[in-house]
Amino acid sequence: MRQTPVSKIRNVGTISHIDAGKTTVTERMLFYTGEIHKLGEVHDGEATMDWMPLERERGITITSAATTFRWKGAQINLIDTPGHVDFTAEVERSLRVLDGAIAIFCAVGGVQPQSEAVWHRADRYHVPRVAFVNKMDRAGANFEALPAAMKTKLGARAALLQIPVGQEETFRGVIDLVHMRMLAWEDADLGMTVHELAVPLELEEASRRAREALVEMVAEEDEQTMECYLSGGTVDAQVLMAGLRRATHACKLVPTTCGAALRNKGIQPLLDAVVDFLPSPEDVPPMEGQNPDTGKLEVRHSRSQDPLAALAFKVATDAGRRLVYLRIYSGSLGADDNVYNVNLGKMERVARLFRMHANKRERLSSAGAGEIVAVTGFKETSTGHTLTTQEHPILLEAMAFPQAVMSLAIETRTTGDQDKLLAALDKLTSEDPTFKAVPDEESGQVILSGMGELHLDVVARRLSQEFNVPVRVGRPQVVYRETITTATDVEEVFDRELAGKRHFAAVRLRLAPRPRGSGNHVRCVARPDEIPEVLVPSVLEGIEQTLPNGVIRGFPIVDVEVVVTGGTYREGESTAQAFQIAAARALQEGCQQAHPILLEPIMAVEVVVPEAFVGAVIGDLVARSGRIEDVEPGQVAHMIRARVPLSQMFGYPTDLRSATQGRGTHSMHFSHYDRALVTAPA
Repeated sequence: MRQTPVSKIRNVGTISHIDAGKTTVTERMLFYTGEIHKLGEVHDGEATMDWMPLERERGITITSAATTFRWKGAQINLIDTPGHVDFTAEVERSLRVLDGAIAIFCAVGGVQPQSEAVWHRADRYHVPRVAFVNKMDRAGANFEALPAAMKTKLGARAALLQIPVGQEETFRGVIDLVHMRMLAWEDADLGMTVHELAVPLELEEASRRAREALVEMVAEEDEQTMECYLSGGTVDAQVLMAGLRRATHACKLVPTTCGAALRNKGIQPLLDAVVDFLPSPEDVPPMEGQNPDTGKLEVRHSRSQDPLAALAFKVATDAGRRLVYLRIYSGSLGADDNVYNVNLGKMERVARLFRMHANKRERLSSAGAGEIVAVTGFKETSTGHTLTTQEHPILLEAMAFPQAVMSLAIETRTTGDQDKLLAALDKLTSEDPTFKAVPDEESGQVILSGMGELHLDVVARRLSQEFNVPVRVGRPQVVYRETITTATDVEEVFDRELAGKRHFAAVRLRLAPRPRGSGNHVRCVARPDEIPEVLVPSVLEGIEQTLPNGVIRGFPIVDVEVVVTGGTYREGESTAQAFQIAAARALQEGCQQAHPILLEPIMAVEVVVPEAFVGAVIGDLVARSGRIEDVEPGQVAHMIRARVPLSQMFGYPTDLRSATQGRGTHSMHFSHYDRALVTAPA
């Protein structure tokens, strides 16, 4: 099989707010590159990348899907990610393994809430981006507002490669500022033919000014372009593109194009931008990791001749088989290879190796550095695990995911389905790091925890549709936390005879509240004559095991500093078990004395609504104990930003539709935990 040079590979993903058009853009990319021969539309439930029945039914992307296509000699491995905040984990793990991203913005909505969230995640991973302003044909489209919004909301500088020819219903093409030409698309062949035309006379001056601004922007960020610019020579297309490529790789500029994907306009120049400006695996810094044997930091370059280093970033169940997605950073991987899971210290065998096209598979005999592939045969490998050779192990940085903020109880309709339910949940939890399932032995129910109502609803629907396990679903519940509000000192003594042996220990603790969101901090300052060093781990273990179980309603205790200040040790009587129990009881007693309170998740809510309904929406949010932070006027609609307790937001989509005659939209994501305004259920 032909192996693509690493320099010709582009590992990219689409990121944006929900309904900005990611999947529609991806569908056009597949069509114009010849990967598919018939366009499928999201609204018809026929988009290639939305292959899950639930995705086609709802018209949204739920799980990230990978595909591969070629454009102008380059192999583009693309991951289409969800836009809904409940499926943040899919975006998080995709960005972890990508070298570049395509940020898609709606020309009407501009920089929307989830756009900001995923953009800042890409910042954290230093992922270079190109931008595509979609829906230029829609009423209210405003291309000129995007660069300013990207600057103020994202801290990004948009390098405009194009300006539109017309907007809204008059949109008919773009001016290519790099080559100073107009591009127009043939409607008869679904935009397959791109016409190169002269710049219209009425746009010559605006185009000239826009190109000068582009050249100046690139010169500011790239020394070589600056030298050419200051020497008085013409900054031609080749020099300009080379400088912009370097500035993009450094995350200083964002090449920006525009179009209307649903009307088949603007996709080919976007593909050009992906190839021309986003990095290959060779262009990004080598991957760093720790050698588990020596503890030293090592690097892996994107070369197939180097030792294998691959990261498992996604686990899925497809046709009943466990499918593990890998990003190969260095070395090569072949079918039937035995590889070493560094996290588990175990060997795993590659049964089969695939290149994925949504839910379709292309079987491979081998894959090299820079590739994104899927394998079957791995029995224990999970998201975030590193795969290497046993002779050259390296542990890559783990992946971090947000904690669940909502839970609900489910139970099977028949007792005979209980084992099937647990088996299905085991598969779902291995797929999704933000989803948890804990059986409640007393009630016989299972408590599901996730990122929101939609997230948990999708899980319940998948249990019924994919795993044939119908369940009864309870009302969603908020996942609260507990903390303390005052400092306190406490001592607990454990003195008991167990199995004919005396167990004695005394532990003194000092508890103090920490800033909200800072987490717990546990340490020991006791003298060795009070608590011998060999017994300190038992004391700390007793504290750590007790923190997840609060004293008000049993919710996890957070934002607390616990200092072991002293204790009492008796030779021959003090045991590790006694110190562990004494520490646990001391923590519980101390939390009771330190005026504990409940914390509830506060959500950042953004509502886009026509002006006529602004007052009603604000009044409703205030009635839900919300705090209005900003009202941003817009040409078509106003954006209301607020912080609202999650417990008050159940059923909000239905209420918003009723209050705005179906014209209001909203998004919501977790902001922080704060003092609960209502009492949590027992």
